Amino acid sequence: MNRPFTLVDVFGTQAFTGNPLAVVAQAEGLTSEDMQRITRWLNLAETTFLLTPTHPDADYRVRIFCRSHELPFAGHPTLGTCHVWLEAGGSPKRSGIVVQECGAGLVTLRHEADGLAFAAPPLIRGGPPSEEDLAEVAAVLRIDRAAIVDAAWADNGPGWIAVLLDSAAAVLAVEPAHHHARHINIGIVGAHPPGSDAAFELRAIHSVPGGALTEDPVTGSLNASVGQWLFATGRAKGRYSAAQGTCVDRSGRIAVTQDERGQVWIGGKTLTLFAGHSCPTV
Repeated sequence: MNRPFTLVDVFGTQAFTGNPLAVVAQAEGLTSEDMQRITRWLNLAETTFLLTPTHPDADYRVRIFCRSHELPFAGHPTLGTCHVWLEAGGSPKRSGIVVQECGAGLVTLRHEADGLAFAAPPLIRGGPPSEEDLAEVAAVLRIDRAAIVDAAWADNGPGWIAVLLDSAAAVLAVEPAHHHARHINIGIVGAHPPGSDAAFELRAIHSVPGGALTEDPVTGSLNASVGQWLFATGRAKGRYSAAQGTCVDRSGRIAVTQDERGQVWIGGKTLTLFAGHSCPTV
């Protein structure tokens, strides 16, 4: 069966500057093993599979896979999948609102000036990390423990631990280790000077199978949980722009907004770069 296949650039400022996502539509009939094998072969951070919803309030259902396993939720796959669904003629049940069904439940999306935005899900784990955790993070980032101004668990699924450094320049100067024995996902945050193109610089350092550490270009889940933390601590108010991907030759921009109800929204541009059909034998 030929299935529509799309490569989407998410959170970029222009083509090929954000985080790529592969979306396979009409994915009914594919097994979990098929989806995992396709994802490993494509070798992108994530691949998603569009399916008919099972929840009466959902407009579509998506399964999200990284190279090693299925994810209940992820940020740039949520925006990119919604983009593909709308581009293919999807019509939401509620005007101006799209409801995605995924492993984490229902996720609400909406249109904003910068593109699509999703409602940040609640944290699975928050609060301050232990000193043992922070010592481990400092060792992975190869910085002094004293360089960490503040830190918090920012886990909305992937297990992020977020650390605040004293500036965006300090964030960009970090040269993390290439390998760590224990699985770890670290978000690094620092403020740009007033008047800059972006208010904050973020980096996402995370483990991959085999213990290697890699840097994600632009990370919706991390920006969602970091946004909740920055608003809660008063370091941000109302709306700000975050930059990510600078150290890996990307120019990701994420619009982070807190509405009057306190809900945080994560938005960015989505752009189809390639489209076709998957192999008929799959």
